[in-house]
Amino acid sequence: MKVQPSVLVHLGYGKYVRSDQVTAVMPIEQERGPGRRTLVHMLGQDEPLVGSRAEDSIVRDLVQEPKEVTQSRQQQEILRDLLMDLGNVNATVRRIARDEGGLDLERLERRIREVVEE
Repeated sequence: MKVQPSVLVHLGYGKYVRSDQVTAVMPIEQERGPGRRTLVHMLGQDEPLVGSRAEDSIVRDLVQEPKEVTQSRQQQEILRDLLMDLGNVNATVRRIARDEGGLDLERLERRIREVVEE
C-alpha cells in the first residue's frame, strides 16, 4: 500500500484532508455515533480531526489511486493493444478501409503512436 501524495480524502460532512498529511487513522470506540466514527491525526496538529466515515473507508481512499490516474492507465493499455493490432493489418485491408470506408489506418496508427510515446 502506498499513500498517493496531494490527493484530497473525504472524511465526511464536507471535511477533506490531503492524503500525505495523515499520520494515523483510528476508530472511535467510545462516544461513537452519527458524525463521529474515526479520529484522523494530521501532521503538525495536536488534536485529531473527527471523521464521519468509517476508518476502513478512509484508509482505502488514502492508498487508492485517483480515478483519473486509473482511467488514464487503462486508456494507455487499450491504445497499446490497438496499436499492436493495427500493425498486423495488411496493406490490402488498409487500402480497402481507406478507399471504401474513409478510415485511414496509417494516420490512426501514427496518432496513437504519438500519444503512447509521450
